[in-house]
Amino acid sequence: MKRFIIAACFGVFVLFAGWYAYFQLGVHLPADPDMPVSTFMKTDQENIYMNRDGVWEPFEIRGVNLGVGIPGHFATDYAIDQETYLRWFAWIQELGANTVRVYTILHDDFYNAFYEYNTRREEAGEEPLWLIHGVWVNDYVQFSRLDAYDDAFLQTLLVDCRTLVDILHGNRSLSLGRGLGSGSYRKDVSEWVIGYILGVEWEDVTVAYTDQKFPQRNSYQGTYMYTTPEASPFEALLAQVGDSIIDYETDRYRQQRLVAFSNWPTTDPFSYTADIARHFLKCAWVDVEHIKTTDAFQSGHFASYHVYPYYPDYLNYAVSPADANTLKEGLDQIYEEGSGGVPYKQWLEENGGEQAFYDEKGRINTYYAYLKILNDYHTIPVVISEYGVSTGRGMAQRDANTGRNQGNMTEQEQGQALIDCYEDIMAAGSAGSIVFTWQDEWFKRTWNTMRNVDLDNTAYWSDYQTNEQYFGLLAFDPGKEKSVCYVDGDASEWSGEDVILETGQGSLSMKYDEKFLYFYARIKDFDQQGDVIYIPVDVTPKTGSLGCDLYGLRFERPADFVICIRKNGESRVVVQERYEVLRTMQEIYFGDAKENPYVQVPAKDSPVFNEIDLVLQFLPEGGEKPLAENYETYETGVLRLGNANPQKEDFDSLADYMFTEDGVEIRIPWQLLNFANPSEMMIHDDYYEHYGVEYLQIEEIFCGLGTGEDGEEIAFGRLPLEGWGKKVTYHERLKESYYILRDYWGALED
Repeated sequence: MKRFIIAACFGVFVLFAGWYAYFQLGVHLPADPDMPVSTFMKTDQENIYMNRDGVWEPFEIRGVNLGVGIPGHFATDYAIDQETYLRWFAWIQELGANTVRVYTILHDDFYNAFYEYNTRREEAGEEPLWLIHGVWVNDYVQFSRLDAYDDAFLQTLLVDCRTLVDILHGNRSLSLGRGLGSGSYRKDVSEWVIGYILGVEWEDVTVAYTDQKFPQRNSYQGTYMYTTPEASPFEALLAQVGDSIIDYETDRYRQQRLVAFSNWPTTDPFSYTADIARHFLKCAWVDVEHIKTTDAFQSGHFASYHVYPYYPDYLNYAVSPADANTLKEGLDQIYEEGSGGVPYKQWLEENGGEQAFYDEKGRINTYYAYLKILNDYHTIPVVISEYGVSTGRGMAQRDANTGRNQGNMTEQEQGQALIDCYEDIMAAGSAGSIVFTWQDEWFKRTWNTMRNVDLDNTAYWSDYQTNEQYFGLLAFDPGKEKSVCYVDGDASEWSGEDVILETGQGSLSMKYDEKFLYFYARIKDFDQQGDVIYIPVDVTPKTGSLGCDLYGLRFERPADFVICIRKNGESRVVVQERYEVLRTMQEIYFGDAKENPYVQVPAKDSPVFNEIDLVLQFLPEGGEKPLAENYETYETGVLRLGNANPQKEDFDSLADYMFTEDGVEIRIPWQLLNFANPSEMMIHDDYYEHYGVEYLQIEEIFCGLGTGEDGEEIAFGRLPLEGWGKKVTYHERLKESYYILRDYWGALED
C-alpha cells in the first residue's frame, strides 16, 4: 500500500510537471521538419493577399482597434467578459470591418469569445472576423532609463512573442503578471489570425539612446529576417524579434503569418527642417526598409504606422496654406539624400507637382500628402493601423487645414472625419486601415488636462474634458439604462426634489452623475426677462469673490465660477483668477518665460474672472521663438446651444445647454469646475498654498441664480455631494459615427 501511494504521488507529480512544462513554460518537441509550412496570408510590394480555397485574393485590412477598458476598471483589470466580447464582435462586423486588432495578451475570455463567434459564423456559412494581434512593451520599461537591449525590454519581448503564439494555438496557461491577461488558453484561434504587429509607438528617446549606446549591434542575420548594411541597432533588434516569432511558430506549429513592427511619425524614416525637428524633438528614426526577409518566410511583412491628421503633422509646419511656393522650401530636407526618402523633386514630379498637397475639395491636405509619402517610400505594403478623431469636449490638437481635430468634434463630425481619413489612406495606396478605436475608455489621460485630475482614479468617472477618453465608436453613458438627465429642453424629468434654490425670480434645480453636473434654471416670465441668466458657483471653501467685475455682479457668498447664459448664444463659464488652473499648471511651461505665475499671486477674494482655456501646442511661422513663448490656447469654457439627447433627430453630442419653455437646462463637465476626482468629490485645493494641484474633499457646493438686474445680490442654494466611489453605472450606446461609417462601408461593398 505504501509503495502504491508513493507511486501514485510520483505519477501525479510527473503529470503536473509535464502539464506545467507544456502549458506554463511552453516546453515542447519540435514539429516534424518534413511537415510543410502553411500560410494563408502573403504580400507583394503593394498588396496583402488571402488564400481562399486555393486562390490568392487581394485582402484589404479594414479593421477596428479594440481596447480593454470599460467604466470602473483600468486596462490591466481585464474586466470585459465573454458575453460582452460576443456582442461587440457582432457590432464590429455589422459596421463593415473585417478585422479586429488587439494590442496585448488579453484574458482568456477574449479568445474563448473569438473562437465561439467565428465558429458560429463559419457554421452558418458566413465570413469570420479576422484578428491582428500585438505584442506590448510595458510603459514602465520603455519610459525609463533602460535601453532596448536590456533584458527587461528585449528578453521580455521575445518571451511574450512565444507566449502569444502558444495562446493563439490554444496551448498555454498564464498567471496574471507584468500587466498581461491570464487564464487557461485552450481554444485554437490561429486559423483566423492574419498577422502580428510587434511593439508599440516607440519612445524616440529610447530608440536614440539604444542606437547611440550600441553602434556595433547594427546587424542581424536570421533564418527568416535580416538587416541591410544601413540598419540601426534598434532596427537590428526588431529584426531579431520578428525572426524569433516566425521561427517559433514555424518550428512548433509549422505555420507562418504576416509580421509588422509598430511605428508612428515620431520615429518615421524621414528627416525634417531644423525648426520642425527641434519643436517635435525629432531625434530617432525606425526604417523597416532596412529589415528584409528570406525565402524561408513564405508569408510576408508590411509597414505599420499610427497616423492621425493633427499630430505630429510635420507637413503642416513645412507648408504654408497661404503660399504654395513654400512647398519646395519646406520639404527639401524631408527628401534630402541619405534621409531615407526619395529626392523631393522626383517625388513631386511623380505626384502631380504642388497639387499633390491638395485634395478634391481644394484644401491643402497634409494628411493625404504624408500618407502618400509613406506609401511611395516603402517597398512593402503600408497599413495605417491607427487613425481617428475624438468626440471629447476637450481638444488637444487642431488640424488647421481640414478640421479633423483631436477632440471637440460631434459624433456626426467624427463619422465624416473617419470617412475622410479612410479615403485619404486608401487613395494614398495603403493596403489597409484600422480605426482607433472601438470603445470609449474612461481611464485614459491627455497631456493638456492630466495635471488637472487624479490619475489614480480616472476609471471611475467620465471626464468629458479629456479627449483621449472618447475616440470610440461605442459610448458608455452614465446610468444603468439611461442618464439621470438629458439636456434637451424637456423639463419633465425634473421634480421638486431637485430644487436647491427658490427666489423671487425663479428656481434652480440640480443633479449629477458620473459625467456632468446638471442645472435647470427656471425664470418667472421667462419670455419677458432680459437676455441673460447668471449662475454663480461656489466650489472651494478656500477662495472666491463676492463680486464679478466682468458682469457687474454681487453675490451673497464667495463664488469661484460664473455660468453666463445668453439668449443670443454667447454663453460661457468663467473662473475667478485665483482658481484658474491654466495659469498655475500650464503657463509656467508655455507662458511668457519672464513671468512666473507664482510670483504675482492673485488675491483670494479677487473680483477678476477670466475665460477658461486649454493649451494647444503649435509652432508659429519661422519658429524662431523659444518654445516657452510659442503656445496657443482655445476657450473651452464657451458653452454650446443644442439638443444633447441622443434619441432626438437634432442630437448634438457637444451641446452644453438648451432652453426650455420657462428657462434653461445646462450640463457642465466636472473638470470644467476644477473637480479632480468627482467619484470621491475631490476638487483642486488652493494652488498657491501647494505650488500646483493638490486635492481637497468637499461635501457640498453652493450655486446661485440671478439676472444681474438692478445690482441685485445673488442668493445661493446648497447641493449636498456624495461620491460614488468605485461603483459606477453606465450603459452602452453606439455613437452616430458608427452608423455613418457603417452606411459608408456598406455602400462600398454594394
